Amino acid sequence: MAEYGYTTLFEPMPEGGYNVVVPAIPEICTFGETLGEAREMARDAIRCYLESARETGEPIPDDVAEITTELVEVTIA
Repeated sequence: MAEYGYTTLFEPMPEGGYNVVVPAIPEICTFGETLGEAREMARDAIRCYLESARETGEPIPDDVAEITTELVEVTIA
């Protein structure tokens, strides 16, 4: 049995709920109505991905070393 940890981003959505992404595993994008549900969805998606990778012999990805967020402004005509 192995334990893994991944940086996970929870984005509050204007209509409610949370969009979830895992930068180290870009294939994962999930959603939860509450933050608690979003965490559970993230755990389930990560677990499924890792189990599939193990079964198919794909490498288990490392977590991203650092996440940087910033506001990027653009102007449009």
